Amino acid sequence: MFRKGTIVLGLALLAMLVVAAAANASSSGNSPGAVYTLTNSPAGNAVIAFGRGADGTLSPQGTFATGGSGSGSNLGSQGAVTLTADGRQLLAVNAGSDSISLFRVRPGGLELEATVPSGGARPISVAVRDKLVYVLNAGGAGNIAGFVLDQGGLAALAGASQPLGAGSSGPAQVGFTPDGGALVVTEKSSNTIDTYAIGPDGRAGAPVVSPSAGGTPFGFDFDNRGHLLVSEAAGSASSYALSGAGAAVISGAVATHQGAPCWLVTSKNTRYAYTANAGSGTISGFAVAQDGSLTLLDPTGASASLGATSHPLDEAFSNNGQFLYNLTDGSHVVSAFRVAADGSLTFVGSAPVPAGADGLAAQ
Repeated sequence: MFRKGTIVLGLALLAMLVVAAAANASSSGNSPGAVYTLTNSPAGNAVIAFGRGADGTLSPQGTFATGGSGSGSNLGSQGAVTLTADGRQLLAVNAGSDSISLFRVRPGGLELEATVPSGGARPISVAVRDKLVYVLNAGGAGNIAGFVLDQGGLAALAGASQPLGAGSSGPAQVGFTPDGGALVVTEKSSNTIDTYAIGPDGRAGAPVVSPSAGGTPFGFDFDNRGHLLVSEAAGSASSYALSGAGAAVISGAVATHQGAPCWLVTSKNTRYAYTANAGSGTISGFAVAQDGSLTLLDPTGASASLGATSHPLDEAFSNNGQFLYNLTDGSHVVSAFRVAADGSLTFVGSAPVPAGADGLAAQ
């Protein structure tokens, strides 16, 4: 009797554990988060924060001053605002005051920790990996500048500034490779891609310049094997394998059949990539193969349509991978889409932002 009772009790406890684990997994998969964009106002820049519900919809959390000023016009970049990997800190550029700001992410909002000079003129994009930060400055001769996150906030890394490979040719984004071993910068006017090796001291080496497969390389992201995926405003997207010799083409200039595909992000599982097409008011979805090659999900190139005058800009994925957000400039909203297992998109709602908002980050 004792053995039988023990077995029954054990099975009951096991069942309870299975149910609890399933509930926790479901809760984690649908956990709330936040979405952030910049006002980019020359009268005083600020980060606009939205709470993200489990269904992907957004609700205002507040507006938080950066201590700097915006440019008042579109930055023509990707990555103007970004989060650390743990989601505890947020970085934002102040293009009008040549500075960057660091925030601590708090429940229900943000707390400003530091605002420091960007190490150049007109910062437009910022990237972070662990404690290392690099800023892309588009003004003057153009450069990248390195910083470290420390207990005091954000400190310039001496000797960590490098020029752009083509010399201020309309840079669009700076980003770390997944392994943190290099930085990438896209340059629109010269149709080039710069790669910078990162030394053990965090300092970037001289740029290696590679030609872009398509015209006007703009926003980019990576798959989980380290392949570089780039949107090209001339009408396409390309993928590359990176090495010390630069960027080698995998898929060259795959046409979106849509106008001005300027921004690109990959899904959290990196099976899909999406370009925001400012000229046609659409989003194009791509399947990403294991070798990094790209194939349109829809032969028309339009996985979602936001309207002819919607002018979609920056994109960001929620940390659970279920929702894709877009800063829809022409409509002055952040648009939300649910992402299905096959990569298809379903519109779930929007939240208003002021005219001139720029940059997008999500968690």
